[in-house]
Amino acid sequence: MAGEYSARPELNRGTLLWAYERMVTIRRFEEQARREADAGKLRGMHSSIGQEAVPTGVCAHLRDSDFVLGTHRSHHHCIAKGVDLNEMMAELLGKATGTNKGKGGTMHIADINKGMLGANGVVGSNIPVATGVALSASVRGSDQVSVVFFGDGASSQGSLHESMNLASIWNLPILFVCENNRYAEATPFEYSVAGASVSGRAAGYAMPGVTVDGQSLPDVYAAAGEAVRRARAGEGPTLIEAQTYRYQGHFGADNPLGYRTEEEEAYYHARDCIDRLRAHVLEGEYATEAELSDIDESAVAAVLTAIQFADESPFPADDELTTDVYVSYR
Repeated sequence: MAGEYSARPELNRGTLLWAYERMVTIRRFEEQARREADAGKLRGMHSSIGQEAVPTGVCAHLRDSDFVLGTHRSHHHCIAKGVDLNEMMAELLGKATGTNKGKGGTMHIADINKGMLGANGVVGSNIPVATGVALSASVRGSDQVSVVFFGDGASSQGSLHESMNLASIWNLPILFVCENNRYAEATPFEYSVAGASVSGRAAGYAMPGVTVDGQSLPDVYAAAGEAVRRARAGEGPTLIEAQTYRYQGHFGADNPLGYRTEEEEAYYHARDCIDRLRAHVLEGEYATEAELSDIDESAVAAVLTAIQFADESPFPADDELTTDVYVSYR
């Protein structure tokens, strides 16, 4: 709720306004993407509306040279990591100017230059890749950090537990970030995950495990800051469980949401991460209403520019079908 955050000097005006801008941009982008999906211009849309604080709080500590691996619900990861909005929207619409030349679509956005190694449509399959990326950084002696996002639905996958074991044994610079939005498609968290938490499983792999309020940007920021510090300092992996909530269904056709109650939805809407951050910024006098409204308007304008760019971009040529299939080592 408004005013409940404890003082954190490292969250200065610049960081808070950056975070607010990213979170609002994610929300506006996702709303536009939903409209495009409803109009039949893209398929397979998985919205992250409601979860904006998690990747924003994590990516606030990352450099372009650090790495992020996403999920099937990954637009917010991409935007938080700095992937270009125009190219993202073009990719969603299958256009040649997209991040992946229109060949990947909503679930396979990647931008190597920003360290976004890709969204992924297969639950849990991104986790071993992120672990391998962390191994690469360790072997090369860099201070790069690897971050992998996954949902509560992937938290019991063998790929996670094998990866956490290896990451701990090899002391790898990786953050395992579970976005626990309470439902694996329609399956409630309490029904499918033993032990009452995901973070509690970290003890079995001799790494820190922390549960944070994923609707609180300052809380996510603080937890991620310590985890990134540890990783860069060679102190090994961390498991973060961010308790969050997706406002929309698992995908566009997942409606009505008969597996959730109106009371539950109202509770989480009342704790909206953007509203809470806005209240925190205003109460702390980090910015004025006018300044935040300017950010709001800029986010809307940026998304409108992105959809215009995507609409005006061409579809890939027919001969693009056979390119980018194999890599030549010659």
